[in-house]
Amino acid sequence: MNTQTLKGLIILTFAFGLFGFQPKEPGLEIQTTTEPGFNYMADRFADIQVLRYKVDGFDELSLQQKELAYYLYQAGLCGRDIFYDQKYRYGLTVRKTLEGILQSYSGEKKGDQWDKFIIYCKRVFFANGIHHHYSSDKMFPECKQEYFADLLKKSDPKKLPLEGMALPEFSTFMLKIVFDPNTDPKQVDLSAGIDVIKASANNFYSGVTQAETEAYYDSLKKANPDDKSQIGFNTQLTKEDGILKERVWKENGMYGAAIKQIIPWLEKAEGVAENSAQKKSISTLIQFYKSGDPKLFDEHCIAWVNDTSARIDFVNGFIEVYQDALQKKGSFEGIVSMKDMVATKRIEAISKEAQWFEDHSTIMENHKKKNVKGITAKVITVIGEVGDAAPATPIGINLPNNDWIHKDHGSKSVSLGNIIEAYNFYKAKSPLLDEFVLSEEVKDRMRKYGAIANDLHVDMHEVIGHASGQINEGVGTTDQTLKNYAGILEEARADLVGLYFCMDKKLVDIGVSPSLDAGKAQYDLYVLNGLMTQLDRIELGKNLEEAHMRNRQLNSAWAFEKGAANKVIEKITRDGKTYLVINDYNKLRELFGQLLREIQRIKSEGDFAAGMELVEKYGVKVDPTLHAEVLRRYKNLNIAPYMGFIQAKLIPVMDGKKIKDVKVEYPESFLDQMLEYGKEYGYLPVKN
Repeated sequence: MNTQTLKGLIILTFAFGLFGFQPKEPGLEIQTTTEPGFNYMADRFADIQVLRYKVDGFDELSLQQKELAYYLYQAGLCGRDIFYDQKYRYGLTVRKTLEGILQSYSGEKKGDQWDKFIIYCKRVFFANGIHHHYSSDKMFPECKQEYFADLLKKSDPKKLPLEGMALPEFSTFMLKIVFDPNTDPKQVDLSAGIDVIKASANNFYSGVTQAETEAYYDSLKKANPDDKSQIGFNTQLTKEDGILKERVWKENGMYGAAIKQIIPWLEKAEGVAENSAQKKSISTLIQFYKSGDPKLFDEHCIAWVNDTSARIDFVNGFIEVYQDALQKKGSFEGIVSMKDMVATKRIEAISKEAQWFEDHSTIMENHKKKNVKGITAKVITVIGEVGDAAPATPIGINLPNNDWIHKDHGSKSVSLGNIIEAYNFYKAKSPLLDEFVLSEEVKDRMRKYGAIANDLHVDMHEVIGHASGQINEGVGTTDQTLKNYAGILEEARADLVGLYFCMDKKLVDIGVSPSLDAGKAQYDLYVLNGLMTQLDRIELGKNLEEAHMRNRQLNSAWAFEKGAANKVIEKITRDGKTYLVINDYNKLRELFGQLLREIQRIKSEGDFAAGMELVEKYGVKVDPTLHAEVLRRYKNLNIAPYMGFIQAKLIPVMDGKKIKDVKVEYPESFLDQMLEYGKEYGYLPVKN
């Protein structure tokens, strides 16, 4: 696995929590207009701020491009159910239960208990299941069990997924699923020294152990050593009568009811493709969905990489592997976008220098690519997202994930311009700098350069970071060698590439950075987030579980320790508050370069023991005293640590049976959109 992740791209993450503004009380709709005719702010509940994004420029597209976007948009939504089922075997049961209550409950729909139930519904819809979208911990309603049982009792049984059970039996079953803390507590459990398959509640495996899983896929690889495809990425591994079998996700296989809805929309999209490469990309994706053959998905990815001229682009399929503790199984997602012609100039300037960055990297010479191929970079305007990409969304993309395709054919690196724009709006009025940054000089620099610094780091992470380096000849893919630590180390590695070069004059020389002060601003932002502010996202007493949080702490904590003798990064206490001060930015850059060299070595050589030691020593444990302090300081700010989006809606304008135009609408209610999706695109049964 070469984890060019989408979710992983939420890395720089002050975009997801370092900045914010003072919202209203949780659960209330927020009406904040930033400019005439558009409202970025949508809803606030629990630890979530829901935003909107603008789809500027859609009206300028040709009718063919609008049709293409609409068909791809529909194809993505048709697969929404798949992700719910992948995340948790009872994910669809829970969701359809909540939908049934919301649609048919005959009691009074007001009061404290009802409000708490509504917040739980929104949390489940936002996370695509009952496990938190970021921490993967099970979420619990704040309403009472008795009230939840009464909701079930007073709802139309025909609207509930009873699956042959009488209502009392179903109620007992559902209350256990929803309220019992010992029932499936972690969607993905990456703890050391455990069977991560048994401990994780996802639905990628059934009745198998970690040892059985690893042995099974190792045997397949040994039997087919020349097969470069992502073996098993589109299957559920299960055991029947003591024999391991794979249930393939395809038209006439597992998830077939949804995939049969995806295919016709892709066929329509194929008919209005912008060029031959895009047409082949869609055609081979259709063939993949029909056959389930991973080799056809590779063909799709190669054609997709070769499509560099189309204005409309898309991602559709089983892509990222973070929902799987062993990082083999791809989660369904769909993204439809259009190229931002103006903003792309910055990212293209970086991609053109890919070989220079590879040559001047700190990694060992034998780990460098001698000929970096085919990095296509652009800034996009998101039109619609679904599955693993929504409502929480990435800010950057580097795909495909298959390392050999990267090496032989190249990749696409993408920055999600309108998503970043919406996040920047949310950050604009942040009180966090005043709370967590000691120096006025540093505050001023962060305010002046924070946005461009983040953009540059994301660009470097995606365009250069994920595309850099190579695995030694004869060494297996990272899912084989680094196993459950592969994704964390890959994101740490890509982050370090961005961090190292953010302080390089090269970025100033090619005209993408205003000065090295932007690099300094990024260092301040990154270290602050890695060592302190991201701790607001986890409960007191818990260690870090989520891969990207681990990655950021790993890089920051390692540099802090190695630079401690020279006080490269210093912790200072004033008036009972802890502050982080970077005293030597150049030395910090050297430290980031050293760590980059080591993590690339680990990846290139498949050094599992060294990778595990790095992650467990620097990326997992949390200082409980500092954690308590961060939570206390955050509480007074009333800032949502997580953000996501209501999706734009594409509406076809018909002339008889033909589309004569497509319009963009911006829905008002997050909850209403979720209910509409469930009604219009709920193709899968609750058991698959």
